[in-house]
Amino acid sequence: MRIFTDWRGLPADARGATVALGNFDGVHLGHARVLAAAHGARPDCPRAVLTFEPHPRALFRPDDPAFRLTLSAERAAALAALGVDFVYELPFNHDFSLMPASDFITQVLADGLGAKHLACGPDFAFGHRRGGDTAMLAEQAQHLGIGLTLVPPLADASGPLSSSRIRRDLQDGYPERATAALGRPWAIRGVVAHGDARGRTIGFPTANIALGQHLEPARGVYAVTIRLPSGTQHQGVANIGRRPTVNQGPESRLEVNLFDYSGDLYDQELTVALHRFLRAERRFGGLDELRAAIAADAAEARRVLNTELT
Repeated sequence: MRIFTDWRGLPADARGATVALGNFDGVHLGHARVLAAAHGARPDCPRAVLTFEPHPRALFRPDDPAFRLTLSAERAAALAALGVDFVYELPFNHDFSLMPASDFITQVLADGLGAKHLACGPDFAFGHRRGGDTAMLAEQAQHLGIGLTLVPPLADASGPLSSSRIRRDLQDGYPERATAALGRPWAIRGVVAHGDARGRTIGFPTANIALGQHLEPARGVYAVTIRLPSGTQHQGVANIGRRPTVNQGPESRLEVNLFDYSGDLYDQELTVALHRFLRAERRFGGLDELRAAIAADAAEARRVLNTELT
């Protein structure tokens, strides 16, 4: 899969695709349906996604807490797994936000990408002050000879599937619900940083990863699997939070203990998938009590991963 960060000056073989439009945060099953609709309309064309980086919400509401389900690299990996050929990841900055909706259609979609067919959800909005909607897109696309498929939201017994719903599920401590909506476990991808090495002193060394712009799920302990840069997978137990027993700092972080692994993970990029929320974060009376709790958490994580999730 090839990634382009500008709609201008594209090589000829990166034009003329079917293009799915949207933020694609999480790349959930509803997004997969939009991609399938675009490809189904013109299976003779390459498959492409047009999205934005950063997420427009980060520009318009910069003081909001971190909310991303997938950052750029993880989103690209999920799109590649769905068979996407090109990702047009357009920089969303102040200047781009001022582009009129009609110019987005003519300059970006038609002249820049040479799109043959478009697909999006019925609530897709674009252009300055979200001045363009799907009715406008349909009218102008038809005039330009570009096809358009509007894809209704995917729904289940809990209602329409959306990135917002997945965020709520994770914040409520239900990663298994996120798994069902995404079609894969939700994961945090990040680089292992140096911590205080306290886990090593109590027999449970951990890899420490900043949450960064990722959504912070429910604070507590999780059964997880970890993918290393080599592609190998390991089971583990992780804590997300502020470590109230040993630290009361302002920032939450992810600490993960890999089962049956020894090696230096510093500066490596790990992908940590959350499978089950085991317990909420709590403060313990001291390191001995903390050590006993972590041992119990690790045993429960092994049991869940080896029995309930196999």
